[in-house]
Amino acid sequence: MIQILFDNFLGKAPRWYKLTIIAFLIINPIIFYLISPFIAGWVLLIEFIFTLALALQCYPVPSGGLLAIEAVAINMTSAEGVYNEVAANLPTLLLLIFMVAGIYYLKDVLLYFFTKVFVAVKNKIILSMLFAVMAGILSAFLDALTLMAIIIAVCFNFYAIYHRVAGNAAASGDPAKAAKEMEEFKGFLRNLVMHGAVGTTLGGTMTIVGEPQNLMIGTKMGWSFTEFFMHVSIISVPVAISGILLCPLLEIFKVCGFGYQLPESARAAILNDTRSRTLQITKENIFKYITQIIVGMLLVAALALHVAEIGLIGLCLIIVLSAFSGLVKEHDFAESFNNAMPFVTLIIIFFAILAVVHDQHLVTPLIQWVFQFDGKVQLLALYFVNGTLSFVSDSVFIASVFISEIDQAFAAGAFSREWYEQLGTVVNMGTNIPALATPNGQAAFLFLLTSSLAPLLRLSYMEMVKLALPYTLVTTGVGAVAIYFQM
Repeated sequence: MIQILFDNFLGKAPRWYKLTIIAFLIINPIIFYLISPFIAGWVLLIEFIFTLALALQCYPVPSGGLLAIEAVAINMTSAEGVYNEVAANLPTLLLLIFMVAGIYYLKDVLLYFFTKVFVAVKNKIILSMLFAVMAGILSAFLDALTLMAIIIAVCFNFYAIYHRVAGNAAASGDPAKAAKEMEEFKGFLRNLVMHGAVGTTLGGTMTIVGEPQNLMIGTKMGWSFTEFFMHVSIISVPVAISGILLCPLLEIFKVCGFGYQLPESARAAILNDTRSRTLQITKENIFKYITQIIVGMLLVAALALHVAEIGLIGLCLIIVLSAFSGLVKEHDFAESFNNAMPFVTLIIIFFAILAVVHDQHLVTPLIQWVFQFDGKVQLLALYFVNGTLSFVSDSVFIASVFISEIDQAFAAGAFSREWYEQLGTVVNMGTNIPALATPNGQAAFLFLLTSSLAPLLRLSYMEMVKLALPYTLVTTGVGAVAIYFQM
């Protein structure tokens, strides 16, 4: 009877998921709530972080959402508290909803641009640096997830082209040679896509629109687009430079899985396909590219001048490009929101858990421990605590927890406005840079790992950790040095 109940429990869900749900039912915050709401809060928080760590197996919305509902049901927070958290972070939600969807309308020209660079540059070292730099610059103004989707589309297209060529070669020639070249090509694309993913993080740290936590922190501080850059640049610029300079060294010395080269047969196949596609470009395509370039330039200017709330600028982007592209069907608009809405749903659950953190004062002891230190040691302690928690769970969630606690301390008069801004800068960098260590910390990394390209290139979780390791160590170290000597 027990086996029958277990087999039918949660339908066709994997066995590990059923066991996890049963464990959650047994190790339940309700039990600990009878002992102490504070302990129950930490149990809830640890369980939620656990759902984030298992994001590759199950997206955290159903499991994390159940925890959030339970927290409200047993009065660890209130529905009003959750709403207040959501309302306070409305600019971040508008960014995720409309700016992420808006960048989708620029994908044609961005895809064309990345493809041209790939074909034109033969040197792997220069190409890797270009991908990292391009991804960094674009992610400073555009959404990293959409940009990552474009890089994935470029690499997927190249893989499909060469896969056909390699299949024909294996059938008509030397199968062993074709298999060896295919493995080399997979390694080449793995290297390239990881350089691009790291580039999105390096650039995303610099501006208020680069990452979701940037806007969250910038809004708390009252910084404009330019003010945000001026505050974080003393750390973000040295970090970005160190990451870009590290890129060619990884390829030259072939460490941590880098150093694969593009086979000549693959280059020839991709070049022939690109030439064929170029000949098929119509006047309609040219008009579309020109329109997207003009609107993209206006977007950068609007962000720099802060002519409106960032999410509303994204909405304007959708309106203008859909009007000039002839997108008049409802499903045309729906497709652009596919990347944004799952994460918007998740971040609202973040805010529900954050309401528990506030109401039960869960992180207050940790913040007090950091505040035991003075001066630059305090900044470094905050940097490494944020960094460690960010690559274990999720950088956006950790940033929201810490910046809210620091904001409350500032409102209570614990420190000056100048020190408040320095703490905000450190939280921003601490949740961005060390989070490179794992796919859990960076949304762009997680998006890459869960894409259809990853299994084709054998880009597993541990492979991503290995490829990101040198970037993590160098950039995290440079960030710490910049905090100590420049703040």
